[in-house]
Amino acid sequence: MSRSALRILIIDENRIRAAVIEEGLREAGHGEVATIHDMTGIARPIAEIEPDVIVIDLENPNRDMLESMFQLTRAVKRPIAMFVDRTDSASTEAAIEAGVSAYVVDGLRKERIKPILDMAISRFNAFSRMARELEEARSELENRKLIDRAKGLLMKSRGLSEQEAYALLRRTAMNQNRKIAEIAQSLITAADLLGPGGDT
Repeated sequence: MSRSALRILIIDENRIRAAVIEEGLREAGHGEVATIHDMTGIARPIAEIEPDVIVIDLENPNRDMLESMFQLTRAVKRPIAMFVDRTDSASTEAAIEAGVSAYVVDGLRKERIKPILDMAISRFNAFSRMARELEEARSELENRKLIDRAKGLLMKSRGLSEQEAYALLRRTAMNQNRKIAEIAQSLITAADLLGPGGDT
């Protein structure tokens, strides 16, 4: 159900080509399809339509047009399938860097639209999952650093062992119904405020 209920936005200045894409999508069972023919001020209609997937079709994109499209793809954080008539390695690289999920050169045929769209969605989902996992790992590492620093402060100021310092942090976190990393951050902030420079 969810796959067929996707809201799809087509961005194409060429109305005939846009109609071909739309027909291909409708034949593939996608009923909610919107089309934008004017590339100027494109961010606003995208925000209004709130598409699940964006299909961008560019006939002979110049460097500036590609760059503005890549800026758009970075901003919208949606699966994007981009069709271009021709490209070079720099543009292909830029497309990948900008997070375009499917970059298709030379070949907009109706029957290719659905598999390409499916691929764009699954690639986008895989990429989003990886980005999320990376972010979680990064914040986990950040939290560990905070906790280690807070333990060090407690060991130094209270003469505790590492285990005792961690137990104190954990106990405080449980009592205040907060995360250990938050307690560690508060302790570090307080130590920075009360640190050297006060009465020297």
